[in-house]
Amino acid sequence: MKIENTQSQMRKGVLEYCILTLASTGEVYASDIITHLKEAKLIVVEGTLYPLLTRLKNAGLLKYEWKESDQGPPRKYYSLTEEGTKFNSQLADTWTELSNSVNQLTQLK
Repeated sequence: MKIENTQSQMRKGVLEYCILTLASTGEVYASDIITHLKEAKLIVVEGTLYPLLTRLKNAGLLKYEWKESDQGPPRKYYSLTEEGTKFNSQLADTWTELSNSVNQLTQLK
């Protein structure tokens, strides 16, 4: 079994939560999301991000607004819907429980 496959699956599992958390801070542009994820060592390419943003929008968790840009064409900025805010809060609780459980188990070594 290759470790890279398991590592990739672990990252994908938390990606949705991370994107919603970034959007919870206010309007965010897709390239800014990629930058923040890379800084957190959650490397994501546009081909992965855009379908996920569309899925989250279609699920009613994200909304977007087109805004004019000084650096070219208008940009699409994402933010949480009211439902997305509630959903993200529930994911935060789940993440806290899960990370506490994993940390507890890894301390048994």
